[in-house]
Amino acid sequence: MKRLWPGSLAGRTALVLILGLMGVQAVGLTIHAFDRVELQRAAEARETALRSYALWRALVTAPPERRPQILAEADLPATLVATYDAVSTLPPGLPHVPPPLSRWFRLDGAAGPPVPPPPPRRFRPAEVQSGALSRSSFAVSMRFPDQGWLNLTISTPALRPWHSDNFLVAFLAMSLAAALMTWWAVRRLTRPVTDLAAAAERLGRGVNAPPLPENGPREVATAAAAFNTMASNIRRFVADRTQMLAAISHDLRTPITRLRLRAEFLDDDEQRAKMLADLAEMEAMIAATLTFARDDAANEPAGAVDLASLARTVLDEAVDANPELAPAITFDGPEHLVLQLRPVAMKRALTNLVGNALKYGDAARLKLEQRDRGAVLILDDDGPGIPESAQEAVFQPFHRVEGSRNRETGGTGLGLTIARSILRAHGGEVTLSNRDGGGLRVVARLPG
Repeated sequence: MKRLWPGSLAGRTALVLILGLMGVQAVGLTIHAFDRVELQRAAEARETALRSYALWRALVTAPPERRPQILAEADLPATLVATYDAVSTLPPGLPHVPPPLSRWFRLDGAAGPPVPPPPPRRFRPAEVQSGALSRSSFAVSMRFPDQGWLNLTISTPALRPWHSDNFLVAFLAMSLAAALMTWWAVRRLTRPVTDLAAAAERLGRGVNAPPLPENGPREVATAAAAFNTMASNIRRFVADRTQMLAAISHDLRTPITRLRLRAEFLDDDEQRAKMLADLAEMEAMIAATLTFARDDAANEPAGAVDLASLARTVLDEAVDANPELAPAITFDGPEHLVLQLRPVAMKRALTNLVGNALKYGDAARLKLEQRDRGAVLILDDDGPGIPESAQEAVFQPFHRVEGSRNRETGGTGLGLTIARSILRAHGGEVTLSNRDGGGLRVVARLPG
């Protein structure tokens, strides 16, 4: 049942409405069928009774010697079998005819008075015998006033609730038309919900996503307006944060520059070198923080980018910067793999991931695979790995894992944070895991 139950709101609503409509149709048609059966049974019973009385009247008014010929020439329905015999052929011990059959076929009128107008006395049977042969058939024997018996066997016809042979085709066509109209209407009514979900996804990828149209029914327009207000507040908050960080950076660069100038006049070479290194690290941290806060990648337009060529370019640059690790920098993947990406941002993300692998794992073996019209990047290194409890925490800004990251190795603790932010802005994700043979594995997924 869970597999048959749709996952979308439109599918569930349409399925419930279609099943309800078909149920109502089935009940209505069943009531119509029962009504039709009753009318058909009454009409055919009346017709058979009239034929029986007409046959009796034709025979009772004819001489006995002509009765067999008249009976042979009579046009009788298939539900009526009549014979002219010297005696009654009614089997002994038959049960009484059920009241519905007796009423429908007017057996009570065969003996005389109850059926208006009553037949003349000379046309009435001298004796009437009847008995039920089954639930749907019975026998009647009527003795002529002079001699002989008219033996009748009457059966109810096979009832047809649906008179037309094309009823099933018409019912299926009507149900299909109703289902299509229901599905179309539900899709139109639930489209604003789908648009709202798509807008929320776009907003999650970048705060500068276009606003949601504020049209449609009142409730939908109200929800769209609230969503646009929320998006505007988020953009304003991000802009205020960026402006604040830019102001702090501007204010910090001036004293850092003064400290750098003063450090140049120190006589102690060792202290001067340490101070200049600390100042350089502070400048790098400020620059990385501003890069992360501004998130310029979100404003970059996306286009067709050959991810395979971009990955090879990043690895070639890593080889040029780290020639001693060249044998441990490899690429495995297709010659070309084109996706809709932001090229500068994606190169920054790959550079951060490869740089971390070389800095802390002394290797960067990158494998590119195409899956479900998207791509999967698998990056392995030969480092000590990261404890499983800290694999999610390393994506937090300025987070360091003791024992593998320290001041001497450089870095600001924003490399993985920026990489994940860029990949998520593309609708992808990045995860970490320790390999069985040692080292860290980074898996980055990108949608098609």
